[in-house]
Amino acid sequence: MSYFRPSIDTLRAYEPGEQPSPGSSVLKLNTNENAYPPSAKALATLRDIEPDNLRRYPHPFAEEFRQSAAAVLGINSDWIVVGNGSDDLLAMLFRSISGVKRPVAFPVPTYSLYRTLAQMQEVPTIEVPFDDTFTLPVNGLAAAAAALTIVASPNSPSGNRISTSDLYDLATRTPGVLVIDEAYVEFASGDALDLTNRCKNVIVLRTLSKSHSLAGLRLGFAVAQPSLVAGLVKVKDSYNVDAISARVGAVAIRDQDHTRETTKRICSSRESLAKALEAIQYRVWPSEANFLLVQPPGGNARAVYEGLKANGILVRHFNEPTLIDRLRITVGTDEQNEQLLKALECLNR
Repeated sequence: MSYFRPSIDTLRAYEPGEQPSPGSSVLKLNTNENAYPPSAKALATLRDIEPDNLRRYPHPFAEEFRQSAAAVLGINSDWIVVGNGSDDLLAMLFRSISGVKRPVAFPVPTYSLYRTLAQMQEVPTIEVPFDDTFTLPVNGLAAAAAALTIVASPNSPSGNRISTSDLYDLATRTPGVLVIDEAYVEFASGDALDLTNRCKNVIVLRTLSKSHSLAGLRLGFAVAQPSLVAGLVKVKDSYNVDAISARVGAVAIRDQDHTRETTKRICSSRESLAKALEAIQYRVWPSEANFLLVQPPGGNARAVYEGLKANGILVRHFNEPTLIDRLRITVGTDEQNEQLLKALECLNR
């Protein structure tokens, strides 16, 4: 006997990247964390948190962070809703927009949590394949006519940014809401934020996990026209963002100099790492994120993954048909990338 809905009994839970034990000397290049520390100003704020911030409930809309994000982006704060990471916002979207007779569409391969959230809510999914260049299949997604369409840009695990013109084309052709998941946008050459102003059905998601080195803080936000924000607010948890995250995040997002400096270093390392991998016969897909999708020579990605793991280096291998011969590698510091390359060269011998 099960106490759960049949859809939960058969659900395959989302599988996050492996987490090494605390204190272990593993080189962790599998979950796209930022290789550099957070803003010093944010860390100082964390050390100075007042006890009352723990005793009292936080602001229900994380107002301090919302005002800071709005100021940085040059928009009104009523265009923003804050979440416990962008995953929390994705859950709000599924609860408020999709349904048993209101399908979700997305191109694949992409962030697998989209599929998991749909299964949790018993929402029909329409998965439209990318080609090998990861060009957005606009026609297929538009033809799906889904209540909710999600496009990650830059996409994970491919790393490519979707052109704003393709996203605008899709937004004008889909009858439902288009969500543009910009988790990695700070590493990219552009963004689609202006589409929230041009299109009443577009929502852009952002997170501080990657570009601001705050994956452990769990803080993200959505930008959309106030009518869409109002719908999301109806289904969010009462106090979904804690006081510490809101305070530290507010300082971190205002420290734009720090963010620009670290993302610039990672982008430079990304290009160097891509060239070095190509030099040892790896296929490397173009990336505008803080990771690379690569195919080892011979295509035995699982063996390379296992070999690296045996040498204390974690990368991401996906047990999916379209990705079985590929690895996703987070860009580390130059020293970490050199350690990775030496290990790969040893495995190639």
